[in-house]
Amino acid sequence: IIPDQIEAGTFMFAAAASKGNVLIKNVIPKHLEAFTAKLMEIGAEVEEFDDAVRVKASGRLGNTHVKTLVYPGFLTDMQPQMATLLSVSKGTSIVTESIFENRFKYVDELSRMGASIKVESNTAIIDGVERLTGAVVSAPDLRAGAALVIAGLMAEGFTIVENVEYIERGYENFEYKMQQLGAAMEKIDSEDTRAVRKFKLKVS
Repeated sequence: IIPDQIEAGTFMFAAAASKGNVLIKNVIPKHLEAFTAKLMEIGAEVEEFDDAVRVKASGRLGNTHVKTLVYPGFLTDMQPQMATLLSVSKGTSIVTESIFENRFKYVDELSRMGASIKVESNTAIIDGVERLTGAVVSAPDLRAGAALVIAGLMAEGFTIVENVEYIERGYENFEYKMQQLGAAMEKIDSEDTRAVRKFKLKVS
């Protein structure tokens, strides 16, 4: 079985977004080259091993232009994660979606968190902001859900991502893996105000 390049890519972008230093094992680095190239272009460090990649980032990353393509190009399933990372990068970035229509449903949710993104047909124009702010957002689909979790990790304050069943459909033990990397996140019933309060107390 070939390792899931989208899962690996999501963790690569989460590492860059949170200014971390993360080793992602059991991957085929060649399959991740399109993601690696873009991360390096905006200023993250990526080190490749036989079956692992390490992603390191510090400071504010730069801007870029991305166009989704079929493999070996930049895959459409990584487009929301890329746009989320670029939402807090320096300058203006452009993301063009050439595979699917309607792939920018998450932009409204990111805007609630303070992102400055304008969508014109199949292109998103992203003006990087200094920081995102925590908000209640809703995952419109699987990859956008993962991107909103990444946005929550970067944001100041608390973020609630609703409809996480989308995320669980495509990522195994996503919450656990993120927690192992140091993310302060927990799956709770967002209607349960007591659980929300308890989580806020625990991490504050």
